[in-house]
Amino acid sequence: MMRSRSPWTAWLLVAPATIGVVAFILLPVLVAFGLSLTNWQLVGGGGFVGLENYRALLTSGALLNSLVVTALFTLMSVPVAMALGLLLAMQLNRALPGAGVFRVIVVIPWVCAPLAIGVVFSWIYQPSYGALNAILGRRVEWLTDPSLALPSVAFVAIWQAVGYIALFYQAGLQKIPSSIYEAAELDGAGPLRRLWSITLPLLRPTTFFVALTQIVASFQVFDTVYALTGGGPGRRTEVIASLIYSEAFTSYRMGRASAIAVILFVILALVAIVQQRYFSSRITYDMS
Repeated sequence: MMRSRSPWTAWLLVAPATIGVVAFILLPVLVAFGLSLTNWQLVGGGGFVGLENYRALLTSGALLNSLVVTALFTLMSVPVAMALGLLLAMQLNRALPGAGVFRVIVVIPWVCAPLAIGVVFSWIYQPSYGALNAILGRRVEWLTDPSLALPSVAFVAIWQAVGYIALFYQAGLQKIPSSIYEAAELDGAGPLRRLWSITLPLLRPTTFFVALTQIVASFQVFDTVYALTGGGPGRRTEVIASLIYSEAFTSYRMGRASAIAVILFVILALVAIVQQRYFSSRITYDMS
């Protein structure tokens, strides 16, 4: 009797999570795909148009530009944030005096609202009276210069993500037995050798998780870009989420905006699959 009831007990235990996944992930994806096959407008009706929205997007330059901008933003922000997060985690893991307070301080940017952070940095970047130009003693158009706008936005994303990444890396570092480092040191391995041959390989599960979440977050970034540049100048910072917003709430083309969202979903799914296959054969879980 207990054996026959166990499947039902398991289904009851996972039911709340299953309902959440269906209601907030699967159902919105299906609704977005359905809308992408229509020309429905936010302020008017619309009908079924099939794959016309996808054809229009793939033949226009707006989607390609936003994908390139988003990819550049990801390449600028994610590797740098992960490297700085690892360095910060290694310092926090040394248990120096005041490390607990400093751990709270570095995570504050991550828990703050991205829109609020964007507004604060728009004041910092302000060319006439901004704090950054006051420190440099010269006028620099950080957010209106086409060559500086995207790196400036990426810097804000890095600043916000470093503390979050450091916490995960520190948790991974604490799981590595100290005896491994002691044995390597007795064999004559220096700090760089220990980092390359011990720390980085044993942190691959953490690196996989952090890289995946950060890449997904960078492809979905919107609030920071909206507050700092609004996608300008000249679409140099128009990430794919900004294009979705523009199509939906500026041009009122909900069908086309939904098509972009579906394309973004497919891209992120492919990125997750590629990362999983890359790390699956390189991850070490046994640290005994």
